[in-house]
Amino acid sequence: MSKSDKKMLTIAVTGMNAKPDNPGPGLAVARCLRLAHGDHIRIIGLGYDVLDAGLYLQDICDVSYLLPYPSAGEQQLMERMQHIQEQEQVDVLIPCLDAELLSFSRLHHEFESLGIRMLIPDVAQLRDRNKDRLGELSKNAGIRYPETKTITSANFFYQCHDDGWKYPMVVKGIFYDATIVHSADEGAQAFRQIAASWGYPVLVQRYVEGHEVNLTAIGDGKGKLLGSVMMRKQAVTDKGKAWSCVTVENKQLREDAEKLAKELQWAGPLEVEMLKEPDGNYLLIEINPRFPAWIYLAAESGCNLPAGLVDLILEKKPEFMPAKTGMMMIRYAKETVIDLETFESMSMYGSYAPKAIVKKSIPAHPIEGHSSHGDKS
Repeated sequence: MSKSDKKMLTIAVTGMNAKPDNPGPGLAVARCLRLAHGDHIRIIGLGYDVLDAGLYLQDICDVSYLLPYPSAGEQQLMERMQHIQEQEQVDVLIPCLDAELLSFSRLHHEFESLGIRMLIPDVAQLRDRNKDRLGELSKNAGIRYPETKTITSANFFYQCHDDGWKYPMVVKGIFYDATIVHSADEGAQAFRQIAASWGYPVLVQRYVEGHEVNLTAIGDGKGKLLGSVMMRKQAVTDKGKAWSCVTVENKQLREDAEKLAKELQWAGPLEVEMLKEPDGNYLLIEINPRFPAWIYLAAESGCNLPAGLVDLILEKKPEFMPAKTGMMMIRYAKETVIDLETFESMSMYGSYAPKAIVKKSIPAHPIEGHSSHGDKS
């Protein structure tokens, strides 16, 4: 690394998977930072799979590394981050995936001792926004929430009518995935698939007609929201992720999100997902503890939240401009072409530096078992 590089701010971003139907937010966050700072910062891309396409985009990432899956445990994560820090001198880290946040939150002080700074929710805040606790949180904040039930057996779907549940209904994982089911057999199948991917409990929620509106912002840790940007979904993938959306302004959505942030004393990025019913009322669906995959729309609309987050972390006063409404995002798939040497470098050493020679001293054990398929992050 050159002397000039050492003087540059170095920001690490996780979640660099870029699946068209279910992209991670990391690539969009990194694009926001590039939009704000150009080549005046270094971006370290962090992913969990050798097929995370964002790791190989030279115009976005200066260097890329694989992390051990969250299931490997916090000790392996800490060892890997220590090694990355020795190589890259990371100043700021922005975690972008739900399943990793608990580990990063628990290791917050250890990361700070390495010189890595973050603004993320603490363990209690993460717990209180879990999907199985949203009913209680909504009640305390004075917000409507669809009836939700925790289940541990597929038998529920064959007996649910006895408890007043009717089809269709929504089956959700504790971290990810939501499937609308219309029969007991569909419900049982969705239950098994979600439990196999994300474990127990599995949630069922009453289905509500309406259209989805989302808000993303940054909590200051003192009960306030900064830089709110709202959007309405126009088209979604099979997994319910936004394929197209448009920025909007909605007073009730903003007020409800502010109530949640105050109740949680939220610190760091978040996304509030709500459903607007035909009668105009709103229901809370989820609170995601990170920036959404559509965050680049916010930056192009005039409110670059990831750049503002970095300023907050560095104790600079960020300027959050109101987002322009009526700005529309249309997602598309783009092929990334790399040579086999690049892929082998990531597979064998867990690192790829497009403008430098990859250091062969990177320990292999943190990335053992990484496959070229799936994403359990």
